[in-house]
Amino acid sequence: MQETSTLSLSLQEQKDEEMINAAFQHLLDTYLASNHRRKVETITKAFNFAKQAHKGVRRLSGEPYILHPIAVAQIVCEEIGLGSTSICAALLHDVEEDTDYTNEDIANLFGQKVANIVEGLTKIAGGIFGERASLQAETFKKLLLTMSDDIRVILIKIADRVHNMRTLESMLPRKQYKIASETLYIFAPIADRLGLNKIKTELENLSFRYEHPEEYSQIEKDLAETQPERATIFDKFTPPISKKLEEMGVNHSIKARVKSPYSIWMKMQNKHIPFSEVFDILAIRIVFTPRNREEEIDECYRIYGALTKIYPPHPTRFRDWLSRPKANGYQALHNTFMSKQGKWIEVQIRSDRMDDIAEQGFAAHWKYKDKDAPYDENELDRWLNSIKEILDDPQPDTLDLLDTIKLNLYSNEILVFTPKGELKNMPAGSTALDFAFSIHSFVGSHCFGAKVNHTLVPLNYRLKSGDQVEIITTRTQHVQPEWLDFVTTAKARNKIQAILRRDRREKCRQGEEHLLQFLAKHEITASTAVIEQLCKYHTLSDREELFLAIHEERIILGENDINFLQGKTASKGWRRYIPFIGSRKTQGPTNAPEALDSIEFVKNINRKQILILNEETLPKCIIAPRCCPIPGDDVLGYITPQNTLEIHKRSCATAMQLKTRDGNGIIACKWDTHRQILFPCRLAITGMDSQGVLHAIADVLHTQRAIPVRSITLNTLDGIFSGSLDIAVYHADDVVSLCNSLMSIENVTKAFRIDDGGIPISSNQKHSSKS
Repeated sequence: MQETSTLSLSLQEQKDEEMINAAFQHLLDTYLASNHRRKVETITKAFNFAKQAHKGVRRLSGEPYILHPIAVAQIVCEEIGLGSTSICAALLHDVEEDTDYTNEDIANLFGQKVANIVEGLTKIAGGIFGERASLQAETFKKLLLTMSDDIRVILIKIADRVHNMRTLESMLPRKQYKIASETLYIFAPIADRLGLNKIKTELENLSFRYEHPEEYSQIEKDLAETQPERATIFDKFTPPISKKLEEMGVNHSIKARVKSPYSIWMKMQNKHIPFSEVFDILAIRIVFTPRNREEEIDECYRIYGALTKIYPPHPTRFRDWLSRPKANGYQALHNTFMSKQGKWIEVQIRSDRMDDIAEQGFAAHWKYKDKDAPYDENELDRWLNSIKEILDDPQPDTLDLLDTIKLNLYSNEILVFTPKGELKNMPAGSTALDFAFSIHSFVGSHCFGAKVNHTLVPLNYRLKSGDQVEIITTRTQHVQPEWLDFVTTAKARNKIQAILRRDRREKCRQGEEHLLQFLAKHEITASTAVIEQLCKYHTLSDREELFLAIHEERIILGENDINFLQGKTASKGWRRYIPFIGSRKTQGPTNAPEALDSIEFVKNINRKQILILNEETLPKCIIAPRCCPIPGDDVLGYITPQNTLEIHKRSCATAMQLKTRDGNGIIACKWDTHRQILFPCRLAITGMDSQGVLHAIADVLHTQRAIPVRSITLNTLDGIFSGSLDIAVYHADDVVSLCNSLMSIENVTKAFRIDDGGIPISSNQKHSSKS
């Protein structure tokens, strides 16, 4: 009886086993329903191997760990549409990292292809690309290196990230911020670039939900409340279309596309408008099955022609991605039509093949792949080649590499022509210099000017679709540092930085030679200590800066340097008469927050005055000056290498980079100010210039006695005024109150908060604007 009891599974183990087997059976059923070759035995073998390898391990949520690889494999199969090799790799993706099995073991059991994909998905154990790079950045770099050889690596990694985001609730808040921001910064753009629109949207929404839960909930509530109105619009707008398409014999379906919460929120932030003024929340999508696959593009145009006879089209909103698809393979016709109720409604027309590719990306092409299919894989190949090109040019800092890769994840494009009439795809916002580098690195580095449509333009000229561009070169031209201020493409920026680094190294070498000759002439040994003394004397950060300054003759070596090295003078010539030159005076905390003459009054304060958090070893707290968070904003803390706690808004660009690059330094924190400390804040205000508007603004500011005003700037042009208000507030609610009061003025059209650099930022406030 005791042996029977020992052999039998516990009740919990039985439940776990049933749950695991059900999940795996669902995966097999999904796979068997696809058009892929039947390799059930291989998939089952991979499942059993992974199950044994992860035996006894549980996730933070409490479920058996093996359910995670099964879920990733399910996403790979069902939502991305990959085959048995990718499913096996997904089942095994954590084996090498989390168990004692090696990549060689996987290769012996499942083949080299599966092993290579698993190796690309495995996080590295330490930095191997440079000391400055964080482990996160190194993992991304390794992922990209492997991705350029096999696109399935990044597709499985995206599936892994989707499941992690779906189960993020069990993680600590600081881990949630790190993972959510990482997802928004790199994985969502990659998913978009690969055409995985459905997954991209889900990743954005989940990131938004964890980063800004209150705003997410509010938009979800607003969407639910306005759903009946959208349903009424759909019901009135679509019947005439369906009737016409049925008369034409088109096999079709009409679906409503509702803008995602994240997209709505971004539009509200960028345009400073409330939810009620986002007018493109609803779009109509017509998906048809062509009678003849070879004529599906013609059928798209016929459907569009029929629509123009029912509803008037917008004269400037027509978008044709049939004749020239987007770089991620997206094809469709878009335009906005005026409904009978006087509302503009966007309509998208695409075939079932185009719809699958729009949702599943390039991996969906296997469904339709035959010699006559109207699909060209060159776009994906070109993108992968551009990634390889970036990775082939070594960069000293992996963090810079991440930014460069991010630049290459563009989705909006323009079409420009070469002088010979060849068509080239370029990212929207590209300059003439970007175009030069896209032709060849030599052309870009020696670019002297450009002609656009036969007219001479500067190198920073922004190209538009349809432009014909001719590049003018000369061998006397060299790369200039200021070029980095206006180039937008990853290739151009990467090449310029590489050339500038090479030039800098050469200048440093020549400066070092000059210094060595100078020291030898005065019989001084060129030791490390001597060079460090000279750096300190000239207030330079390191020896490279010293060598460069000597080469560029910003430093002229002479008698003062020799006297300093020999200890004959304590200060450099005129410098001793102006003691503050070369030094930076730091300002400590102030006990008088009402002193509004400087923004410093809240930068360095005791964190216990303003925050609730568990870390007790951080002596200094700094409010990030760039994003200027105030109580009421969603914030996080970042522990700097100097053991200082920096407080950032979760949505600011710097915080986004910190969460992505150095997530282990992120901590969760909450405000605890009790309205005792004032924080600097800046508002932007615009409206119609009219007599008395300035007096009205002054009256509103006078009534808000609890909000001290530091400065007011107003400018007017062509009957429109704009300006900014620098104020001090205790809480974000004060900003809402003041904006609402300003909006009550008749000719004020917008009042909203901006950061210290003039960039609009979000808070838990509603945007103030009126039509």
